[in-house]
Amino acid sequence: MFKIRKIHDDLLPVNREIIAQAQQILRTRFNRVPEEEIAQIGEKLRNPFKHRFRTILLVAENLRRRISGFAMLLHEPEIGFCYLDWIALAGGNTGGGIGSALYDRVRREAAALGAGGLFFETLPDDPQTCPDETILKQNRSRLRFYEQYGARPIVNTGYETPVKAADTCMPYLVYDGLDRPQSLRLAFARKVARAILERKYADYCPPDYVVKVVASFRDDPVRLRPLRYVKPEAVQSTVDTRVIEPVALIINDKHTIHHVHERGYVESPVRVRSIRSAIEPSGMFTISPPRAFGQKHITAVHDVDLVNYLRRACAEMPEGKSLYPYVFPIRNKTRPPKEPSVLSGYYCIDTFTPINHNAYPAARRGVDCALTAAAEILTGRRIAYALVRPPGHHAERRAFGGFCYFNNNAIAAHYLSAHGRVAILDIDYHHGNGQQDIFYRRSDVLTISIHGHPRFAYPYFTGFEDENGEGEGEGFNWNLPLPESVDGPQYRKALKKSLERIEAFKPHFLIVALGLDTARGDPTGSWQLLGKDFETNGRMIGELGLPTLVVQEGGYRTRTLGTGTLNFFKGLVEASNRALPLVNTAVNNMPDLHWRHAVQAGDPERIRSLVAATGFFNPEEIGVAEELVQERLTKGAPSGYCFLIAEYPGRMAGYTCYGPIAGSSGSFDLYWIAVHPDFQRRGMGRRLIQETERLIYNDGGRRIYIETSQRTEYASTRIFYENCGYRLEASLKDFYAPGDSKAIYCKTLD
Repeated sequence: MFKIRKIHDDLLPVNREIIAQAQQILRTRFNRVPEEEIAQIGEKLRNPFKHRFRTILLVAENLRRRISGFAMLLHEPEIGFCYLDWIALAGGNTGGGIGSALYDRVRREAAALGAGGLFFETLPDDPQTCPDETILKQNRSRLRFYEQYGARPIVNTGYETPVKAADTCMPYLVYDGLDRPQSLRLAFARKVARAILERKYADYCPPDYVVKVVASFRDDPVRLRPLRYVKPEAVQSTVDTRVIEPVALIINDKHTIHHVHERGYVESPVRVRSIRSAIEPSGMFTISPPRAFGQKHITAVHDVDLVNYLRRACAEMPEGKSLYPYVFPIRNKTRPPKEPSVLSGYYCIDTFTPINHNAYPAARRGVDCALTAAAEILTGRRIAYALVRPPGHHAERRAFGGFCYFNNNAIAAHYLSAHGRVAILDIDYHHGNGQQDIFYRRSDVLTISIHGHPRFAYPYFTGFEDENGEGEGEGFNWNLPLPESVDGPQYRKALKKSLERIEAFKPHFLIVALGLDTARGDPTGSWQLLGKDFETNGRMIGELGLPTLVVQEGGYRTRTLGTGTLNFFKGLVEASNRALPLVNTAVNNMPDLHWRHAVQAGDPERIRSLVAATGFFNPEEIGVAEELVQERLTKGAPSGYCFLIAEYPGRMAGYTCYGPIAGSSGSFDLYWIAVHPDFQRRGMGRRLIQETERLIYNDGGRRIYIETSQRTEYASTRIFYENCGYRLEASLKDFYAPGDSKAIYCKTLD
């Protein structure tokens, strides 16, 4: 028994193990494949633009995560075609339908991507070009297999022309139309042939050969070889384009025990029933049972005092009774109140989140669901949905409230953070004060909340724009408070800004705190989002191409709650299936980038942190970087040190330190340039250099000098300067230490 699974990247340990198995199959089945090409599979998945194709890896996997075969599909989105690079089975697996299952899935993937055709190469079945009878028999078997799907070699072209005179058995280019009624057009086929030869065989096919082969395509439509092995009526070319990878749905199976019957209490069990009745018939979901997780995952983000209080207080409440906080003592951790009715206010932020007998076990099971969904993500699942109640995003480290007892999405985020950076995108109508409080001093979890402005929306005391994080977490909390009346287009502007910030953060995982209380008519909100808006929002989020965990938060208009959820997942799943892996956004496409020249009181510590974060400088050099900005703060312009600082919403992205050379006319030194790792390889260094050169020129500077080491580890730095137009003027041997010479670069400004 096996299943076909898509491997999106090599970031997760489980995926790295699967990729290693695929690499071993390549080594054993195709011993002429260069090791360098085999080793690049993980990189190709991570970075499609480096190799100019999006790589899709599909594996046939059993329940013990052993693979019996794999297929590697290349997608060219601009031309609009797919190329089957490899389809390989482990030794001895010639039957069992594995090859057919893999090729079926390849066709479904290509069709879902909107490809104009699926192309691949196969060795010829002509004895004149392939005289070896054993190989010829294998080639005929392969072509017979593909003809079952209507795939046939392209004929009357020079594609089989040998690159070198000694080349023999040159492959056919085969075309599978994916059940499209249109013929293969000449212009499209030429683009495809050029892309394959120039990209896949860049090191083997010279440019004049590529030109000759592409020009040999003359028929329009392009001719395909007649069926040779299969009768036309036996061809099965229909492609199933339904959702390929279902969403893991984990439902809180104990949510119904938490049912507060007081009038006006909108957080009721019917919410989950409404969502389930809408989404389960869609075929997009597979239900996974929740697993039990230990309390340590809760106390990793919540104070143990709060956890113990909730467990004890809920257990002590009589069945069917609720205790609502009504007195809120100033919190003195050493002197908590003794009276139960007062103690609830010690831990709560409002008057409408009750303590009752079943609140704790229901909330505790919600945590299990969120962690089960997170575990699904770690096993390679692309999207998981924790359908839970009570919700969680208002629960802070030391307080509960807003119908929330434990912060499900924060607990899941901390769990995932052991494996990489995590971004939380809260799209509930109300501010996600819980995860803001929990992660406010952390930089490994980015928290973003789009919500009604706290001047009119709960929780009122938090969610302001200037709450950006503190200490290490400065710049890693982002609030987008919106006005009381918001429609779909207005909302999408805020969502677009949030997604740009997430792209800049480059997370490994995304958690969406899904609130449907942004819908028109919700009793707790004032916005006007419609069903189509939720689908568009889901699509925008899915385009990030990230492993995504969705955790249910608010949404209380039960008539439309299920429809809104279904529409959101339609957009999310469709876009996620098509999305390219998240790659860096170029600096030139970051409209919120801000430049400043004046240093501020907190800059010495910020610059120290930035320089240290690069991992490139030693402690003494880091100390010098801090001293220079401190000297500028103390002495001002007479210090001789000038600064250019690049900031991106509350964060220092990079900086330069420069100054005039005393006793010279028009000569300046560039003392420092440093870019935070989150902004490297995105043109930030070049932009900093260009802006600094402009400032120096305006100050009368005409020559800029840069000094750096000539050690091997500084090679990339020297290349960067040279690419920016700086030329080596002098080399001082053993200047820094024996074997460590100083390189002096200079650039003349026109």
